[in-house]
Amino acid sequence: MLPKTRLILAAPLLFSLVVASGCEKLQSRDQMNKGVQAYRNSKYADAVNHFKEAVELDPTNKNAKLYLATSYMIQWVPGAESPDNKKNYDMAQKTFKEVLKDDPANSLALASLASMAYNSASNGTDEQKKGFLEEAKKWNVRRVEVDPKDGEAYYYLGVINWAEAYQPLRSARAQEKMKPDDPGPIKDEKLRADLKSKYGQLVDEGLDNLKKCLTYDKENEDAMSYMNLLYREKADIEDNPDGAKADVAQAEDWSNKSLDVRKMKASRPAAKQQT
Repeated sequence: MLPKTRLILAAPLLFSLVVASGCEKLQSRDQMNKGVQAYRNSKYADAVNHFKEAVELDPTNKNAKLYLATSYMIQWVPGAESPDNKKNYDMAQKTFKEVLKDDPANSLALASLASMAYNSASNGTDEQKKGFLEEAKKWNVRRVEVDPKDGEAYYYLGVINWAEAYQPLRSARAQEKMKPDDPGPIKDEKLRADLKSKYGQLVDEGLDNLKKCLTYDKENEDAMSYMNLLYREKADIEDNPDGAKADVAQAEDWSNKSLDVRKMKASRPAAKQQT
């Protein structure tokens, strides 16, 4: 036990530490507000500086950390090779992952990392694209684990499934000299069987993911469009023409549904802007 005199001396020190901590939290909030204002005005570099200061003043300020990561991400351009662009990518990744370390179920951090990986897959070598798609799949699976009703996560999982099967199936059609509008299946039986063993489950998984998406987001016309594309992939690897014909009919049905939803949405009155 501390002697009474030491306790008396320690009390003002403890009080000053509490006051200092409180002041830093207030300063952190002030910097965050300035960062939000800069962000809204599209001054993202200024926003980064304010959010960095907010986090340094109060490392527990999760919202400032999320804004900081988002400010880095919004300045990142997929495929650009400049050092500044790479820095924005690296810092966005690092900061979102820091958020997840303290809050593993943070939906914004998970969705942002999934989006960055998916957008990265539009550039690079085939191997790099494949790696980014796998990373995007991983983050979207995490999103579903956190929220099993996340329709957007199921949508991207379905799109990724389609993308993974698209190139090999397109190459096989070209090899068989099939026109884009030629119905399946792929003519060479051995080639078709090989493709089905490699990609059949992937295509079925994609259809299942998009159906789940539409369970929670019934008017997602983009999901309907990819249902069309996945059924056409399925038709290419069917065992017989009748199976392929049924798949193409399903594809056309989903294509029509997508068009109907787009028309319906376009006919709706625009939402009045709040003044």
